[in-house]
Amino acid sequence: MTFSGEFLAFMSLALVAVIGGVLLLNLTKVVHMVVALVFTFVSIAGIYVLLSAEFVAAVQILIYSGAITIIMLFGIMLTRHNDTSEPQTGRWRKLLLFLGVLGFAFAVYIGIYNLDIAQTPTDLHVNNTEQIGIELYSKFIIPFEVTSVLLLVALIGSIVLAKRDDEKEAEEE
Repeated sequence: MTFSGEFLAFMSLALVAVIGGVLLLNLTKVVHMVVALVFTFVSIAGIYVLLSAEFVAAVQILIYSGAITIIMLFGIMLTRHNDTSEPQTGRWRKLLLFLGVLGFAFAVYIGIYNLDIAQTPTDLHVNNTEQIGIELYSKFIIPFEVTSVLLLVALIGSIVLAKRDDEKEAEEE
């Protein structure tokens, strides 16, 4: 095994992604969870850059790290949180969780240790954004437009539901 810059960059980005995921599951404050999720999203975007998928990395940053995180923060700010009790986690749960993660890591290691993948020449670096655009707007135009209409309907529905809650609160006061 050789230690190249690409290998070290991948290992560091993968480590940040895994640590962000573990922190997301173990933190108790929701805003801290969102920050851990942002670290995970950004490190996954870095892995996409290493795989020569710059367009997917840019979309990962814009959509997930930007829009989804902001939507989650708005959801946190607009909802009420009256639960003051903290869940009690025992030592057995932490031990079983650690053993499960260790078992999964061992299974992945065994699965890829002697994996032999033949290398084939590809044109990854040649106009990948253009190729995505051509595929998206020629073969997949109907699913693309259906998705945009679905997102628009979800946006309008959320506005209607939020407005209805405001009207009920105004009537109660």
